[in-house]
Amino acid sequence: FRKQFVTKKKIKSATAFITAHGLYEAMINGHRVGDAYLTPGWTSYNKRLEYQVYDVSNLLNAGNNVIGVTLGSGWYRGHLAWGENKNIYGKDISLLLQLEITYTDGKKETVISDGSWKSTTSSIISSEIYDGEIIDDRAEKTGWLLPSYDDSKWSGVTVGDLSYDNLIATYNEPIRKHETFKPVNIFTTPKGEKVVDFGQNLVGWVMLKVKGNAGDTVTIEHAEVLDKNGNFYTANLRAAKATSIYILNGNGEENFEPHFTYYGFRYIKVEGISGNLNPDDFTAVALYADMKKTGDFSSSNSFINQLQHNIQWGQKGNFLDVPTDCPQRDERLGWTGDAEVFSRTAAFNMGVNNFFSKWLKDVAADQYADGSVPHVIPNVLGPNSGGSTGWADVSTIIPWNMYLAYGDTQILKNQYSSMKAWVEYMHSKSKNDLWNTGSHFGDWLFYRPDDDNSGRAAVTDKYLIAQCFYAHSTQLLIDAAKVLGKTDDVTHYTDLLQKIKNAFLKEYVTPNGRLVSGTQTAYVLALNFDMLPESLRQQAAERLVENIKSYNNHLTTGFLGTPYLCHVLNRFGYIDIAYQLLMQDTYPSWLYPVKMGATTIWERWDGEKPDGSFENPGMNSFNHYAYGAIGDFMYRVVTGIDTYEDGPGYKHISIYPHIGGGLTYANADLQTYYGKISSHWKTENDKIMLDVEIPANTSAEVVLPASDVNKVTESGNALNSAMDIKIIRSENGNITVHIGSGSYHFVCSK
Repeated sequence: FRKQFVTKKKIKSATAFITAHGLYEAMINGHRVGDAYLTPGWTSYNKRLEYQVYDVSNLLNAGNNVIGVTLGSGWYRGHLAWGENKNIYGKDISLLLQLEITYTDGKKETVISDGSWKSTTSSIISSEIYDGEIIDDRAEKTGWLLPSYDDSKWSGVTVGDLSYDNLIATYNEPIRKHETFKPVNIFTTPKGEKVVDFGQNLVGWVMLKVKGNAGDTVTIEHAEVLDKNGNFYTANLRAAKATSIYILNGNGEENFEPHFTYYGFRYIKVEGISGNLNPDDFTAVALYADMKKTGDFSSSNSFINQLQHNIQWGQKGNFLDVPTDCPQRDERLGWTGDAEVFSRTAAFNMGVNNFFSKWLKDVAADQYADGSVPHVIPNVLGPNSGGSTGWADVSTIIPWNMYLAYGDTQILKNQYSSMKAWVEYMHSKSKNDLWNTGSHFGDWLFYRPDDDNSGRAAVTDKYLIAQCFYAHSTQLLIDAAKVLGKTDDVTHYTDLLQKIKNAFLKEYVTPNGRLVSGTQTAYVLALNFDMLPESLRQQAAERLVENIKSYNNHLTTGFLGTPYLCHVLNRFGYIDIAYQLLMQDTYPSWLYPVKMGATTIWERWDGEKPDGSFENPGMNSFNHYAYGAIGDFMYRVVTGIDTYEDGPGYKHISIYPHIGGGLTYANADLQTYYGKISSHWKTENDKIMLDVEIPANTSAEVVLPASDVNKVTESGNALNSAMDIKIIRSENGNITVHIGSGSYHFVCSK
């Protein structure tokens, strides 16, 4: 699209408001408008279409000007999910633009997207999220972005009569370009393929410099891994072509990059360039929502540090405006279960409050009339794809996690009716307070050794899981109601919660406290959500530990059990077992993929097997952040940074580090709205040193690993002589102190 216009006076300011059906890229006088990509982002377009606002004052000329906008299908009408699932929101691609110009004399002028614009086809021949982009540089209309261009042979435009009712301002950070990567290796595979390795599984695209003749074609395919023979491997992309095709115009050096697609890759296969590939010609750039980095974690264990790296890159690669399950194959959807289990970890690594606030509004918008929540948000799977336990609970779990992390009650206000509707859906499907109907994913992708006939790894009963999450969501609704002062709901749902737990005991627990499913996940969920009376909890924790030991200190949990596993072990006095699981480096474990060279979190515990062969390519992503939820344990337990519920958002801080796992040090820093929190511990010569930083306008309880107050100093002074440190209690080999803002250096001698 193209629009010429003239400014006749001196400009004071100019603001552009832009959105589209599809994806847009706008230029004024040859300069790009803004630095956001894949705009206007992805929402439930028929209900919520975001527009972006840009200050373009410095892009306008005195006199002749031109606006140029290119559109692509994007999520609006492109293929999504599987089969012929396209045109989900409409068949058109269209532009809505308003340019407000204010002159120095106070007068205003408006340029809008109306019937005076011109249009033609661009050099982008096709562009699909899954398949990639084809650009024919010979078809480029040279100079079309400059005012002097003659567009008399261009077509006109169709002006649509479309509603503005779904237009909303952009709330969250847009997708921007971030880190760039140069090739770490260029090689020829045994099959004779020219392959470039960027050393990191990332999400974005490759910027290419190339020279050649008109009509020469360069093809770039994308892959996450090489097969065991060292050949380029794309079977796990399923139907996604994930290919860039560039046709040269032959006019010297040409620069190519896509516009309306993205790729998940570490390796590219290059065809169409003769001779050796020049590393200077290839630059990979990472794209993700422009969330501020907030958390750092490091330790004395290089594998754990790589795990943290992988967690962060799994988050970056899948936080492209919506929290996607994976970024590479024909899926890339906002799966609710993945986002739910990872949300607390995500809030440590980056400032995700705006990101999730925006997405949760789409959760509410796409929630079914009966309160059921779709499996993916935005919902592109249709009217009967929802209501799975642990997935639909995204509607209660993420709002509460964001409230804890940021102390913002607005997200609870925004989502309260959605939270309540989901609990009421489960209530409506229950009989005698037992929810044992519906279709559920259960403990997705749990470990099950197919050659083990002992029955120990039987699938966790899906309705047992459902009852646990029914209780958990009801508890979170009660918690939100307390914060918002909804006392009637507190009373009503507190009564309901007791009935849910009673029904659980009656259906799934023997009188001696054994669960009908003897799996790790069953015991983890029952313990984490307080489904058992206190008298039965410790023996249940013992059964969990027995199960873990029977697998030679390996986990067997899937998507729903894994996030809580180490937390539960720690809570019931088994921090040593939690550390054994964290440090385990044989399959199944968090460190097995690290040992296999992973640079992101895998979808499966054994995406790549020890012999180099792969899991079933029908579902085997190498960038899938769900199992990265272990990060929450590393931050909140290993280094011990947490927030009390009476002072959420780290107004009232808990610092409770847990020394163990063979670590000699572990450091975490978290940037909060109050300032930076630090918890750094190290062991040295029978001493444990803990450096703590607490920001202004907050207070903290610090748990020190010592039983004798006389063997603890702070900044070289006896602990009990410090005026600004209050000793609260001493129990179970720990001393708890209350401190205000400032920096502290504790030394605990054995």
